[in-house]
Amino acid sequence: MKLTPEPVAGAGIVLRPWELADADILPSLCNDPLIQRFMPLFPSPYTAEDALMWVTQGSAWSDTGVAFAITDEKSGEILGGTGLSSLHWTRSMAEIGYWVAASARGRGVAKATVAALSQWAYSKGFYRLELLAAKDNPASQRVALASGFRREGVRSKIAPDREGNRRDLVAFVRMRDDAPGPVRRLLPDFPGGVLTDGVVNVRPLRPTDVDDYLAIYELPEVAESTIGGEMTSDEAYRKCHTAESAWLSGDVAECVIEDAATGAFAGEISLRYWQPMLGEALIGYSLRPEFRGRGLMTRAVDLLSTWAFRDAGIVRVKAGTFRENDASRAVLTRAGFTWEAEARAFLPGPDGTRIDDIQYVRVSPDYQASVSKP
Repeated sequence: MKLTPEPVAGAGIVLRPWELADADILPSLCNDPLIQRFMPLFPSPYTAEDALMWVTQGSAWSDTGVAFAITDEKSGEILGGTGLSSLHWTRSMAEIGYWVAASARGRGVAKATVAALSQWAYSKGFYRLELLAAKDNPASQRVALASGFRREGVRSKIAPDREGNRRDLVAFVRMRDDAPGPVRRLLPDFPGGVLTDGVVNVRPLRPTDVDDYLAIYELPEVAESTIGGEMTSDEAYRKCHTAESAWLSGDVAECVIEDAATGAFAGEISLRYWQPMLGEALIGYSLRPEFRGRGLMTRAVDLLSTWAFRDAGIVRVKAGTFRENDASRAVLTRAGFTWEAEARAFLPGPDGTRIDDIQYVRVSPDYQASVSKP
């Protein structure tokens, strides 16, 4: 199948074939750090010669795909680039890719582009469209979800990077007969980006938290109670840079506990949605020594649990403690949790041992109200 070039209109944008005059501006756009980071196949640095080659040869329409310049509907300004690559013509499959200039970000350009190009692709006979995004590129993942693309999984080691390694990409898919979006998320964003009671802030874990996040896991009492192995600097970097991706996937809300008065990093807390079918999540946490004894953790656990019930529709929030951890059980009790079970040899311990898990649970107030009715 060979596609015929034609302008495609979208919300405030027009997709059109690349033109010779576009070569003049491409180097200034494509040398942007974020574009260089997430478009590893782009030349680095992106030169005038690269731009000329692209508009005269690289963007040419072919049997394997098509490329467009993204332009402003009114001014004609170039806002970025996009394209469609055929994955398997006989199966009516293609992949959407795009980049947006730094000056055009935050204006809905990417979402408008994906919507316009998707509809154009469906009109040309495609049925299944894919959009791939790096785990540390949550902005692109948000565009996919907002555009009706469902998260399908992770493509392991599918893309080369500039260092010669291969990286995983998150795969999003939309079929021709799927709803236009947005896709409902299991774990929504915090209202206003943060949960607070004026004493404690609970906010999403960020890439800038690497040092503080690693430091708390290097505390002996935290390291000894961590399930899953030692926290290394590489793992802390990965956690902080992919935390938003894990949140968007509905797996886990990784958060930082801040002292609201100073903004200081006081600890970490997470809510893992481990059984969506049952409406059950698991909460875990740790606090720096200088912030203990002030009730901050109780407040943080209450804030995150209340959000889970109210905004995520979770019915049960569970927490497990080691047998000797009286302080953690006191936190849970003050936050409205009650003892539920003792799971013998439930957790993997060091050197092949097993550890008993003393389990507490807090149930949604909506459920409590429903069962208390006569």
